[in-house]
Amino acid sequence: MAATIDGDERVMATAQHILKSLGTTKDLTKDMISILSNFDHRFSAMTDLLPSSAAADAAGATETPQSLLDSTEQIILRGTSNSHDSLLWEDSPEAAADYLCAIDQILDLTLSSPAQDETLDRAESLLQVAMSRLEDEFRHILIRNTVPLDAGRLYGSIRRVSLSFTSNDGEITEDFESSVEEEERGSPALAAVSVGEDEDLPVDLVHPDAVADLREIADRMMRSGYEKECCQVYISVRRDVLDECLSILGVDKLSIEEVQKIEWKDLDEKMKKWAQAVKIAVRVLLSGEKRLCEQIFGPSVLIGDVCFAETAKGCVMQLLNFGEAVAISRRSAEKLFRILDMYDAIADVLPDLRALFPDDTGDFVCNEAEGILKGLGEAAKGTFTEFENAVQRETSRKPMQGGEIHPLTRYVMNYVRLLVDYSDSLNSLLDDNTTDNRPDGDDDGCLDGISPMGLRLLSLISCLESNLEEKSKLYEDGAMQYIFLMNNILYVVQKVKDSELGKLLGDRWVRKRRGQVRQYATSYLRASWSRVLSCLKDEGLGSGGRSSEVSKVALKERFKNFNLGFEEVYRNQTTWKVPDPQLREELRLSISDKVIPAYRSFMGRFGGHLESGRHAGKYIKYTPEDIENFLQDLFEGSPGPLNHLRRKLST
Repeated sequence: MAATIDGDERVMATAQHILKSLGTTKDLTKDMISILSNFDHRFSAMTDLLPSSAAADAAGATETPQSLLDSTEQIILRGTSNSHDSLLWEDSPEAAADYLCAIDQILDLTLSSPAQDETLDRAESLLQVAMSRLEDEFRHILIRNTVPLDAGRLYGSIRRVSLSFTSNDGEITEDFESSVEEEERGSPALAAVSVGEDEDLPVDLVHPDAVADLREIADRMMRSGYEKECCQVYISVRRDVLDECLSILGVDKLSIEEVQKIEWKDLDEKMKKWAQAVKIAVRVLLSGEKRLCEQIFGPSVLIGDVCFAETAKGCVMQLLNFGEAVAISRRSAEKLFRILDMYDAIADVLPDLRALFPDDTGDFVCNEAEGILKGLGEAAKGTFTEFENAVQRETSRKPMQGGEIHPLTRYVMNYVRLLVDYSDSLNSLLDDNTTDNRPDGDDDGCLDGISPMGLRLLSLISCLESNLEEKSKLYEDGAMQYIFLMNNILYVVQKVKDSELGKLLGDRWVRKRRGQVRQYATSYLRASWSRVLSCLKDEGLGSGGRSSEVSKVALKERFKNFNLGFEEVYRNQTTWKVPDPQLREELRLSISDKVIPAYRSFMGRFGGHLESGRHAGKYIKYTPEDIENFLQDLFEGSPGPLNHLRRKLST
C-alpha cells in the first residue's frame, strides 16, 4: 500500500516537473493541466502552478457549479472577513483581482442556473455579501484618493476678476471725503483689476490611478443589480467634496435671511468671491465631476448622468441661493458693480451649465440658473435707477471751500467710469427702458446712434449738472459760483475724455461741455473784475477826460478805488482753488489780458499828474509788473494774512 502511495507521488511529481519545463505561458500550463486531468482527475489539483486567476479558470473547466461555488465562496468570505480598515485594493492588488474574478464567476452562474435552483440561491447570497464589501471598498477608494484642493490651486485654474468699490456707509448723500482723499492719493476709491488669462486648467478630482479600480468595482455592482447602492456611495462622497471646495472658495451655506443681515463690508467680499467661485465651480469642479462620472460609470450613460446630476445639484443650488438672496435684497448704489459681476458670471457659465445638464435631469438646475440671472438683471436695473435718484436727491447745503470740486462730482464720475466696463451687460439690460430717459436739452444731434447705456449715462450726468447748478447758488459771491461750476464741469469733461466714456458719449458732447466751461470763464471775468476795471475808465475825471485838464481829486479817488478793489480780489481769490493747472493758467492769462493793458494805459495817461505830487505812493501803489506778479498767486487755495500784499510789495 505504501508503495502505491509512493508511486502516485512520483507520478504527480513527474507531471509537475513536465509542467514546469513546458509551461512557459499561462495558457500552455492551463492546457496541459486540462489534458492530464482527462487521464487522472488527481492532476486537476496542480492548479498551484498557475497564477491565482488562471487557477480559478482551470478549476472552472472541470468543476461542477457546486464545487465552483465552494471555491469562490472561500475567496469572497476570506476577502469579506478582513477588517474594513484593511482594504483589498490597497493591501493586496492580487487579492482584489481574485475577488473580482470570483464575482465574475458568480455572475456567470446566476445567468446559467435555472430559476429556483439551489445553486442560484446560494450564488445570489454570495453576491449580496460581495456587494457589501465592494460598496465599502468603493467608498474608501473614493475618499482616500480624492485629490486635495486648496484655494491657490482652485483660483489658479481660471481667470480671476476682482472689482473693488469702496464707500462709507452706502448712502450717496453722506460724507464723500474718503472717496476724494483716495483719489487725490492716486488710488481712486473705485478700481477695477483684472488678473490672469481666460483659461481653464484641468483639475484631477480623484487620483488617476484609482479611477480604473473604481470603474472595475462600479462595473461589477451595476452588473449585479446594485447600481443604486453604488450611486448612493458616489453621490454622498462627492457631494461632500464639492461642499468643501465651495467653502474653500469662500461660499458658505447661508439662508436668504442670513445674507440680507450681513453688513455691507462683509457682503461685498462674499459677492466678489461668489462671482469668482461660480466660474471655478462650473468650469473646473463640475466639468471635472462630469468627466469623472463618465470615466467610472463608462458605457452606462444614464447612471453616470444621474450620479453627476445628483452630485452637482447641491453645489449649484448653494450658489444660486446666494444669488437669489442678493437679487431680492435692499438696493443701494454701492452694490451695483458686485451685482453686475454676479450677473456676468452667471451669464458667462450658463452655456456650460446647459452642456453639463443636457437632458431632463438638469432642466431644474438650468431653469433655476436662468431665473437667478433674470433676478440679478432686474436688481442691476433697479440699483442703477436708485443711483440716479440718489444723485437727484443729494441736497447737501455746505458749499465747498474755495469753489473746489464737489465730492458728489468725484463720486458720480468715478462710478460712471467703472460702469463702462459693463457696457455689454447694461446695454442689454437697459435696452427696453431708455425711451423715458433721454436727457433734456441734448436734442441737437448728440444722441444720434448712441447706445442705451449711453443715453442713461447722459441722463445721469445731466442730473449731476443740474445738481451742481443748484449747489453753485450756495455761494454769495457770483464770481465764485462760476469758479465752482468751471472746476466741476471741467472735471466731468476730463473724466469722460480720458476714459472709454469719450467713445460712448462722443466728441460732440465733449466739445459742448468745453464750450460751457469757456462761458463760465467769461462770466467769471465779468463778475469778478468789472468793478476793478471800471476804475480805469476816463469818464468822470473832468473836462471830458482829457489828461491835461483832469481833476486830481477824482484821479486820486480812482487810483484809491482800484487799489482797494484789486486788493479785495487778491485777498479772496488767493484762497479760491482751481485744481486743474491748465485752467488755472488760462484764467490768469485771461485776467492779465484784461487788467494789465487797461492799467498800463491808465497809468500812461494819468500817472504823471500824481507822481510829482506829495504822497504819490499812497495812490499809485502798484506798477503793471506788480499787478502781473500778484495775479500768479490766484486760485492756489493758500490764504495768507491780510498784510501779505503789502509785505510782498515792500520786498
